[in-house]
Parts: sequence; C-alpha cells; structure tokens
Amino acid sequence: MTIRESLELREKEILSPYAMFSVDSKGRVRPENQDDIRPVFQRDRDRIIHCKAFRRLKDKTQVFLTPEGDHYRTRLTHTLEVSQNARTIAKALRLNEELVEAIALGHDLGHTPFGHAGERALNRVCPYGFEHSSQSVRTVDKLEKNGNGLNLTYEVRDGILNHQTIGKPHTLEGKVVRLSDKIAYIHHDMDDAVRAGILKESDVPKDIREILGDTPNKRLSCLIHDVIVTSMDRNDIRMSDTVGDAMKRLRQFMFDRVYQNPEAKSEEGKAEMLMETLYQHFLKNLDDLPDEHLKLLSEGEPREKVVCDYVGAMSDRFAIATYEEIYIPKSWPC
Repeated sequence: MTIRESLELREKEILSPYAMFSVDSKGRVRPENQDDIRPVFQRDRDRIIHCKAFRRLKDKTQVFLTPEGDHYRTRLTHTLEVSQNARTIAKALRLNEELVEAIALGHDLGHTPFGHAGERALNRVCPYGFEHSSQSVRTVDKLEKNGNGLNLTYEVRDGILNHQTIGKPHTLEGKVVRLSDKIAYIHHDMDDAVRAGILKESDVPKDIREILGDTPNKRLSCLIHDVIVTSMDRNDIRMSDTVGDAMKRLRQFMFDRVYQNPEAKSEEGKAEMLMETLYQHFLKNLDDLPDEHLKLLSEGEPREKVVCDYVGAMSDRFAIATYEEIYIPKSWPC
C-alpha cells in the first residue's frame, strides 16, 4: 500500500460521511497517474501555491489602492485569511481540509489589479465580459504553465467557480469556502477601514455589535463558531438565522460606509481609466503581447479575451509601470 492509499483510507475512517473523499473525485480533464504520496486534492493545493498567478496576488489590491502602510490587506493576505477560516470550519466539521484549502488558495487567482475597479473596467470594455471567478478557472485551466494549465480536479475547479455569494458549489467544502470568503473580507476590510480612519468600532450599529461582538476578534470568533455549530452533522453549510441576518446587515453597512465611500474609492476612477487604456493599447498592438499570449491567439482564442488575460493578470505595480512605459515621456539622458 502506498502512502497515498493509506491517507485515502484514513479519510474514510476519520472524515464525516458528508465530506468529499479524495478517492471519490470526479478526476481531471486530462487523466494523470496518481502520486504515490499525495491524494489528489493535496496535489491541487501544491500546484496552486507554486503557480505564478498565486505569487502575483501579493501585489494586487484588496480594497485600498496602493496603500502606504505595510499592514493593509492585499489579495494574497485575503486569500490566506480565507484559507485559515475555511480550514478551521472544515476541521471542526470533519470535512476534507485539503480540498477546502485548495479551493480557498485558488479562488481569486483570476482577480485583476486594483481590485473590483479593475474588474469593472475590463467587464465594461471587453465584449466577452470579465468576471473574476470565471477568470480564476480560466487561469488554472488554460493560462498557467504556458497554456497547459494546472489540470486541477473537478471539485477544486467547481469550488473556485462558485465561491461568490450567488454560486452553488457541489461540495460542502466549496460551500465552506464561499462562506469563509465573505467572513474574511467583512472582517479584514473593517479592520483596514478603522486603520485608515474611515470607521470607528463605535460606528457599527449597536444591534449588530450586540449579536456579533464589539471587537474584530469577537466578531470573527462569533461568525466562525456559528457556522460550525449550525452546520454540525448536517449535509449543508449555513449560519443561524440570527447571526446570518446580522452579518448581512454588517455587510450592507460596509457597502454604505467603506466599499462606496468617496474617500476610500477616490482613486478608483484613475485605476479604471488605466486598465481601459492598457486594454485598448494591447488590442491595437497585439505584437506587444508576451509569447504565451501570442500562442493563445495562434490557437484561435479571441483577441479581446487574450488581451484581458494579459492585462487582467497584471499586478498593481506592473500595470502602473506598463502604463508609464507606454504613455509617460522619459527624460532625455545627460
């Protein structure tokens, strides 16, 4: 018996009957020989961690564009917090922690620079539209490894595609990540907003604080604990009505006070203009695209989609540098 087979057997002994077992995976688009050490979802997690798109997350905006402080969240730290929340819930419910971790680490791989401002810009100018969940799947299916993709399992790809509120994941592990994503961004975006001086803890409506807690730690603990207790021994992942309603009201509070705050979003118009300008430039100058994107064009991929692949994958810093290289005059050297 290989190490992998012994680990798969242990899953059957330890995990909940509602969990997704590695041996029951629907498999990959391209069949592969099994690893002798790692079950399939562990392999997927490792592939995501080692891919280029994952490394770029460290320099992509979460909410605050190019903040001067070192302690504001980036898309990478958001991803790690989602993963940690999801693993805590999955372990308590005896679900497949490696599947949860793979989905969580991969869920935002297709996100644009400049957060949702970049996403809005590309969705507006591209005739095919642009949506980061679908782009995350396209990233792992097609864009990584020079067009070969990561060849992830069906369950990980399904969880990535369906990680937003409107999604309907086919596994409980995917449902854990979908809820953990929302918990994470509400928690850390409020923490960052307080750090930025946009909010005070006392601004949160009293009735919400009385249910969820009046500090960041208390709120996060309450939300995660409620998911675990409410979902225990059930074939579903959900919150209690009381806590779930309080979180919805807290999320709306965040939209009103932070996500649509003119001060916090004052630079987003510039970011959208920059993204649209880069899109139009590369659409007119396809030869300026890197070789791996020219390869996609030669394979018949629509040019608008390929340009979105390139511009949408940029980090904030690289997008700004590319714009400056193309449009900002350089001083004549002495």
